[in-house]
Amino acid sequence: MKRRRTALLPLTALLAAALTALPAAPAGADETEQVRNGTFDNGTESWWTTSNVTADPAGGRLCADVPGGTANRWDAAVGQNDITLVKGESYRFSFSADGTPADHVVRALVGLSVAPYDTYYEVSPQLSVSGNTYSYTFTSPVDTTQGQVGFQLGGSAEPWRFCVDDVSLLGGVTPEPYEPDTGPRVRVNQVAYLPTGPKNATLVTDATSRLRWQLKNGDGRVVADGWSVPRGVDASSGQNVHSIDFGGYRQRGEGLTLVADGETSRPFDIGTAAYERLRLDSLKYYYTQRSGTPIRDDLRPGYARPAGHVGVAPNQGDTDVPCRPGECDYRLDVSGGWYDAGDHGKYVVNGGISTWELLSTYERSLHARTAEPARLGDGTLRIPESGNKVPDLLDEVRWELEFLLKMQVPEGQPLAGMAHHKIHDAQWTGLPLLPSDDPQKRELHPPTTAATLNLAATAAQAARLYRPYDRQFAARALDAARKAWAAALDHPDVLADETDGIGGGAYPDGSVEDEFYWAAAELYLTTGEKPFETYVLRSPVHTADIFGPLGFDWARTAAAGRLDLATVPSRLPGADRVRRSVVQGADRYLATLKAQPYGMPYAPADNRYDWGSSHQILNNAVVLATAHDITGAAKYRDGALQSLDYILGRNALNISYVTGYGEVNAHNQHSRWYAHQLDPALPNPPDGTLSGGPNSNIQDPFAQSKLQGCVGQFCFIDDIQSWSTNEHTINWNAALARMASFVADQG
Repeated sequence: MKRRRTALLPLTALLAAALTALPAAPAGADETEQVRNGTFDNGTESWWTTSNVTADPAGGRLCADVPGGTANRWDAAVGQNDITLVKGESYRFSFSADGTPADHVVRALVGLSVAPYDTYYEVSPQLSVSGNTYSYTFTSPVDTTQGQVGFQLGGSAEPWRFCVDDVSLLGGVTPEPYEPDTGPRVRVNQVAYLPTGPKNATLVTDATSRLRWQLKNGDGRVVADGWSVPRGVDASSGQNVHSIDFGGYRQRGEGLTLVADGETSRPFDIGTAAYERLRLDSLKYYYTQRSGTPIRDDLRPGYARPAGHVGVAPNQGDTDVPCRPGECDYRLDVSGGWYDAGDHGKYVVNGGISTWELLSTYERSLHARTAEPARLGDGTLRIPESGNKVPDLLDEVRWELEFLLKMQVPEGQPLAGMAHHKIHDAQWTGLPLLPSDDPQKRELHPPTTAATLNLAATAAQAARLYRPYDRQFAARALDAARKAWAAALDHPDVLADETDGIGGGAYPDGSVEDEFYWAAAELYLTTGEKPFETYVLRSPVHTADIFGPLGFDWARTAAAGRLDLATVPSRLPGADRVRRSVVQGADRYLATLKAQPYGMPYAPADNRYDWGSSHQILNNAVVLATAHDITGAAKYRDGALQSLDYILGRNALNISYVTGYGEVNAHNQHSRWYAHQLDPALPNPPDGTLSGGPNSNIQDPFAQSKLQGCVGQFCFIDDIQSWSTNEHTINWNAALARMASFVADQG
């Protein structure tokens, strides 16, 4: 699990030299009111501004003249420090504010006034000139006397005037209940069902006896009907539900609806076109995640931006990055690659599993009976490399592979051949922030065995797949893989520091036995060499039961090796046993799916949904899809197809977790540059972006303020502030791309 935090104000904005402190106000406020002089009856006492902002009392309000030409929200701010917060107590944060000219977006927050400047609550209203009143409730996740209320005002090209009054942070209030709008009680895949695939829906109802259902086409005519099957109370949602199976209807159509118990579902199609689109959109996501290159508007209309982290002010760049102080005495060019998620960090362990899953999506197209390599061929993704006679998917993944290779410790240095774990900002940055505007110092973090084995595995896999197109690159990748393998054997227990979570996720992994197995498997499949075969066969992971409820992920990589050993042609002794183990894992996921009224191959212990649950469901579906590729059995194909129904709307919240797909879909994922919710000038995430989905641990303050006591599937909110339930990441989208490609092939 990784932890992300959003900085309230960057360190540079909080230096004493950058603030203008106003005189302290006298004590004596209401015992539950934490803001002093929030009505500005005493002028501007207790309030500070950044040095470029002039604030004065005006008509009983504080009015601030904000300069134009600032790049970031925090470049101009007004605030108050020494705010007391009590862990677990609910607060009402309220204020009235307006701006001249109108329509400016202000970031209003409650957080920590000292490092690491955590944000506990934030909103970004768009002001109108007539004045607006805002009120929100949240629960404090900490005890502190060093809290801060702040209004970030920067980022405007032109100067403007901000006025605020009645600022209040009132403790001890009753939390406002959060009740998500779940729409009609008939829950369907809001995108499409395949004509010859399974078609299932879930009905939320108090009824305990079967109910009549009707399927209506786009003209409203009934084309099929039947009876629901009562399922009782679903543990994953706490709802009483029925199942509906309308798989007998196989006609193609658009805008169909399902009617039951007086409710009409959201519309959906029966056809294949949506999955061909989703296959490509989920892969196009990676182009706009690229670091070190401008994103072209002609290739992604609405997503153009300057190159990020190339050393153009204010950004310090990735072409000459030092280690953290005292950890090495060299600097590396680690430019390029993909930004990992909604932040500006780049991580070898998460880049590794993402690279593997995308390369395996391509490799499946070479070997699976239902696949066609041309569907992922040159020109399919419309990226800068299109037209070079190399499959576009390989071109896109190479952008990340080149970065992974750069993260290897050079010859002659301590730990040569190992890979640095990650590179990111020295401090957390706030939202929104384009990569090109990131002013933070960039730092390499120490090498780890896990990162080194990720490099060994993915570089070895790349060596066999790129050989037909670029033999020199393939040879370079294999050489790096061999060096990484040898370095990992020499340093088998260099683990990531689980507390290394300032400025970027820690990505700690306490066991690397699975990474050793995966790397050995990829090296064997590429080279056929005996030492790698021996390592695979002798590894206890090789015969272990690895297909658990949570599925595979960046920290659980044994399945990456097992799935490739089961599907990539080789002379591995006992290959039939390997394939049987995959089918047995698929049988378990299929049984889980059938037991779940919402039809997903995921049932975590104690109904505790994990971080990124949406991609874990998809990765479990990958095992089902692989079992179909191995056996040809329709039950595995149908299980894999049905798993995607949950992702695309057949769930308790009645929401598609893929941006741009389904009538109601997640589109406010936590991101510094897909941040339309905070800045109307910025876009939402591109179509085909997967949200992390329900997370029972609700680590971020925004989710904690809304979702306390949530049950399973209800631990989600589509808000940019909820980084624990609603982020996007490169490894989650890789799972979506893998499954979208499989489903498209079944059409």
